[in-house]
Amino acid sequence: MSKHLKRLAAPRVLRIHRKERVLTIRAAPGPHALEYSIPLGLLVRDYLGLCDTYKEARKIVSNGDILVDGVKRKNFKFPCGLMDVISIPKMRKNVRILYDRNGKLTLNPISESDAEWKLCRIQNKTITKGKKIQLNFHDGKNKLVEKDDYKTGDVLKIAFKENKIDDVFKFDKGTVSMIIGGSHIGEIASIEEIQIVASSKPNLVNLKGEKEFSTIAAHVFPIGKNKPAITLPEVKML
Repeated sequence: MSKHLKRLAAPRVLRIHRKERVLTIRAAPGPHALEYSIPLGLLVRDYLGLCDTYKEARKIVSNGDILVDGVKRKNFKFPCGLMDVISIPKMRKNVRILYDRNGKLTLNPISESDAEWKLCRIQNKTITKGKKIQLNFHDGKNKLVEKDDYKTGDVLKIAFKENKIDDVFKFDKGTVSMIIGGSHIGEIASIEEIQIVASSKPNLVNLKGEKEFSTIAAHVFPIGKNKPAITLPEVKML
């Protein structure tokens, strides 16, 4: 695998100038795929504007001044992605990574209290030794639970300090969701119907936001019961 990444070939979710320089920072393997993540060094320099150069960004990150989901990350290539919480304690600044209406990953300012938790979507479930249920989340994290009360597609609100589940947003009719892929990326809509497709094709979801539309189930990320549980960039419910 190449250690370099040209700006022209960089993931389209990045908000960077494509022709300003030749190369940019390449995200290391981690909780988010290269195509859907922002390297921490790039986030510090180009998104937050905390410094002007690659060397300065690397020093800030290596000093442990940046927290991702409440954990100090000292690798400037660490991949940050959807719903991750970035905190800078020295500046009392907190942001959450979300998609905007152009399909770009963007930083949305949040309060100190909102920076203590994040939303994690269940991608898969496995049974471990002792017949416990392991929930596998979209950000690479896992959590063991005693009872199988959750299904794939549900989103859990998880507090960082206690690592406990504070709330559950079911992948079900009526749930408010963010679209994280396709032509409606960044939109907020309510689930109207889930169509189970009896084939190898993905299930479809009918939603209603600014207008009615359909998308595949993988593009639907529940974010609230009757209204969004997170603050949103650029979008609003009608």
